[in-house]
Amino acid sequence: MSHHLDTPLAAQNGQLFIDDLYVFPGENSTVFVMDVNSDITGVYAQPGFHPEARYEFKVHFDGADFETLTYRVSFGEPDPDDRQTLQLHILTGDDAREDSADGDLLLEGRTGETAAADGTRIWAGRISDSFYIDLSLLAVVNGAVAKGTAVDLSEWRPQEAQNSFTDTTVESIVLEVSHDHPQLRPGARTGVWCTTKLATDAGGWRQINRGGHPMMWPIFWPGDTDFTNPANTRHPSEDLDATGELIAGQVAAVVAATGTCADPDGYGKTVARQLFPDVLPYVVGTPATYGFATRNGRTLADNAPETMLSLVTNTAVPSGLKPAVAQHLRTDRFPYVVPA
Repeated sequence: MSHHLDTPLAAQNGQLFIDDLYVFPGENSTVFVMDVNSDITGVYAQPGFHPEARYEFKVHFDGADFETLTYRVSFGEPDPDDRQTLQLHILTGDDAREDSADGDLLLEGRTGETAAADGTRIWAGRISDSFYIDLSLLAVVNGAVAKGTAVDLSEWRPQEAQNSFTDTTVESIVLEVSHDHPQLRPGARTGVWCTTKLATDAGGWRQINRGGHPMMWPIFWPGDTDFTNPANTRHPSEDLDATGELIAGQVAAVVAATGTCADPDGYGKTVARQLFPDVLPYVVGTPATYGFATRNGRTLADNAPETMLSLVTNTAVPSGLKPAVAQHLRTDRFPYVVPA
């Protein structure tokens, strides 16, 4: 059958489902990582990247509503060894937000191998997932957010937490851009998000899934495995108007029921404004951390679930897991991930 968007089942392909986005400093560089197609989810269909899709990193500068830099990655059909060819294009200015723009070809390569030129490197392939969380804790918060009830952690034992992502794998795209880049120079204030897009039989492209802040989909739209939520196809610039009130209300209901804030409505609105537009803030050349005091990029080690669960509930939600639980799945050198 066709794998185009016009086939209803095409959008349910795990190859298009974004798991995580990371942005952090590398070797005199900025590193962007997009993980898709985890084998922990039921929508996982087959290994590799979708050959009729685009995987894009979008970069906004100085709080702008729209991106003016896009890195677009596309893949060919798997060969007999399950390797895929890849191409990396760059789009700048107004072209960065246009699906019809071709951009400039920067690199060509194959999955499982590094391609590099002129201060840019890319690697893509299957890796051991370094993300960590005990999903039973997420279920407690999910229930409270969905029902607007108090977060009941009375039966949660952090000391007994187990990483639900042990021995899981994802497809990962790792892009590294030198600080010599004319836009991604140290000190540049950026907002980063990523998206998957699928070709349509009509000749265009449709945005299937996107990601910015971690844990947004697991917390607020946990059941959206068929990409039906309108947030999938929305541009981040539309987030606050489209769903800010809804998310603010959900957060307000939880903190009111839990009794963690004297002004639940005000707190809910504050959280919505922090999370929308749903882009990951990062100042180029600075240490990255996604934590309680600072959200500036995100490293592979950051305990983003603990940060987000605590932010949404306005109370400390100890995950019971430390970065060391997945330390063996991260490296200090390109591509920074561990191939599976």
